[in-house]
Amino acid sequence: MSAPSLASAQAGAGRRPELVGARSETDSGDRAGVTSPAALVPVAARSFKSAADSLEYEAAKAAATNATGLRVIVSMFDRELYVLDGADTLLVAPVAVAVDTTLSYNGKSWRFETPRGKRKILSKESNPVWVPPEWHYAEVASRQGLRLAHLERGRAVTLADGRKLVVRGDRVGTLDGSTFTPLPSDEEIVFDGTIYVPPTGTANRRIEGELGKYKLSLGEGYLLHGTPHTESIGTAATHGCVRLLDEDVEWLYDQVPVGTPVYIY
Repeated sequence: MSAPSLASAQAGAGRRPELVGARSETDSGDRAGVTSPAALVPVAARSFKSAADSLEYEAAKAAATNATGLRVIVSMFDRELYVLDGADTLLVAPVAVAVDTTLSYNGKSWRFETPRGKRKILSKESNPVWVPPEWHYAEVASRQGLRLAHLERGRAVTLADGRKLVVRGDRVGTLDGSTFTPLPSDEEIVFDGTIYVPPTGTANRRIEGELGKYKLSLGEGYLLHGTPHTESIGTAATHGCVRLLDEDVEWLYDQVPVGTPVYIY
């Protein structure tokens, strides 16, 4: 499917935001001065890993081409998202898609790709908070040469300097004698060559702002969402989600209802 022409847009509705440059980011953005090793990839040539990969692309593209009604279409090669209603193009917006790489760490592997095919918008949320998955901590550990460990409620970790690493309420902190000192919630927890994964539900496992102002869920952890890292838009930069400028994801949030089909090819 070729990119929809803005000439077919409803009066005043279509627009094409400017593409911007790129820099190295994780899907969560950078934290505590840690930079992702994944190189941002410019708009891709149409090359395929295999004949099966090419056939999958053609099938997904054909489904998008033949779709009718209100729908969202994401072209990963073009790094663009289109919203169409019948023959009318309502929005054209640049996006960031997945880096299409695999992370292997400590016997586990994670594949970072944006899956082709048909999905639908399952839910919408404003001011979303990102809860980093385990792959985030494995990626930092692999990159920085750290061990990885999980913190548990009710179980203290004794540090090399004699302090204890503990969870109290919704905060992770250090215990020196009877003095509890909460750790910053916006930094990784690294002591003695180990990065610690905070328990889900703690403030240290919640990052505000990294998904932008809005998110639209496509299921299985895949999202259309905003970003504070506008430099990544137009590149392959994420761990699977489709990332947009905040103004564009806000338009989707306001104009595209839950249940709308989303075609990715």
